[in-house]
Amino acid sequence: METTRHFVATVYVVHDGATALHAHDKLDMWLPPGGHIDRDEVPHEAAAREVREELGLDPTLVAPTADIDSPTVQSIPQPQQFLLEDINSCDGDVGHQHIDFIFYGTVESREITPTAGEQPADDWEWFTPEELRSNADRLEPDVVEIGQRAIERIHELPGH
Repeated sequence: METTRHFVATVYVVHDGATALHAHDKLDMWLPPGGHIDRDEVPHEAAAREVREELGLDPTLVAPTADIDSPTVQSIPQPQQFLLEDINSCDGDVGHQHIDFIFYGTVESREITPTAGEQPADDWEWFTPEELRSNADRLEPDVVEIGQRAIERIHELPGH
């Protein structure tokens, strides 16, 4: 079986010491906002677009940019993690994977207003680090760990 791979971008959005997760309809797991990178996008643009579509909030990404200076290249914001995720498998063979650019971001409020066609606001919950740990029975281990890291990293920033 050939493995199909798609590039995706995900954002652990943080506000006031908590990160937003939703019960993903298709994957049957709790996840932060994110989705496929369009052909004309670079990862950080897709990440911000997904947050705007799914949460109705405009994120500020916490993503370092290298200082490469050249007329033929441009440094772009770097993800905090870069993961290869198994999406489905059959008889032990992985059929589909996501190559995921994981970003952290901040937003100005917790007022979630998804665009038309996205999962409703009631499907989203804000999780503090303690709530991430105490909900480990319904959250994937990587979601708990990365959610905690995102909250911690944002907390370290001036003004947060």
